[in-house]
Amino acid sequence: MPEPYRHDEPYAQGLLDVGDGQRMYWNCSGSPTGKPAVTVHGGPGSGHGPGSRQHFDPQRFRVVQYDQRGCGRSLPHAADPATGLEHNTTAHLVADLERLREHLGIDKWLMYGGSWGSTLILAYAQAHPERVSGIVLCGVTMTRPEETEWLYQGVGRFLPGPWEEFRDFLPVADRDGDVSALLTAYSRQLNSPEEDVRRAAAQAWSAWEDAVISHEVLGKPNAYSDRPSEALMAFTRITAHYFSHRAFLADGQLLRDAGRLAGIPGELIHGRLDLGSPLNTAWQLAKAWPDARLTVIDEAGHTGSPKMAEAVRAAVERFA
Repeated sequence: MPEPYRHDEPYAQGLLDVGDGQRMYWNCSGSPTGKPAVTVHGGPGSGHGPGSRQHFDPQRFRVVQYDQRGCGRSLPHAADPATGLEHNTTAHLVADLERLREHLGIDKWLMYGGSWGSTLILAYAQAHPERVSGIVLCGVTMTRPEETEWLYQGVGRFLPGPWEEFRDFLPVADRDGDVSALLTAYSRQLNSPEEDVRRAAAQAWSAWEDAVISHEVLGKPNAYSDRPSEALMAFTRITAHYFSHRAFLADGQLLRDAGRLAGIPGELIHGRLDLGSPLNTAWQLAKAWPDARLTVIDEAGHTGSPKMAEAVRAAVERFA
């Protein structure tokens, strides 16, 4: 299997004005004349990491990375409670990606991402199929209501103690509703005018996310809470904003419109031990998208494993 690639520092970077007072950070690494590829980070609100570059041969790929609205190095930052989220929706993020492609003079690009990144890639590719040369997704999600309900309630059947702690952080009046009400209540806490309330809500949210991946011994432990406080604040605030609004997508939209991906080759890579995002989502997408191939990694969960990383690099190589 291919080894991880080593990249020099980006050869170009900047802040792109995408409207609504938003400036989106981006960078390019690898070969300026290589095959264009863009990595789309998860979250929502996690920001990009340089580790995603390791899947791309710097001699053959022009690798574009960027931070979605409100996180990473993009401005204004959502850790600041004064930063509004009304212009932070899936449609805005799809439009931002298209603006970035045009800004960089790219005709078509290979798209790679996981978790929320896979949802955003699918939304972009269905809106602009003529601009996508191929897709590699890992930890496949489509952020349907049923997936969100599973992640923030259903999976609590396996983790009753941590789930009760997640629920019971909220005021008593907010504990007995459905998942949508619970997420909306968390969003209110994460937007509180009181800093100690916002910080406590961010810790409670990330503790639950970490509990869901706690069995993944080959992945990254404490993947959600183990980040700087400002990054954690932006991640939790933006995630609660998106998930309390059903990701600003119609129920089942991305699966329903999978036919728009016809002709785009895809590689779907999913861990069988992914408790938070069960394999069923990737399975259903593979059946609806004839040009996609599904690879299941038996040892991996949502945060990956060495074999999952190898599978991603092998998939990228097939597009080189």
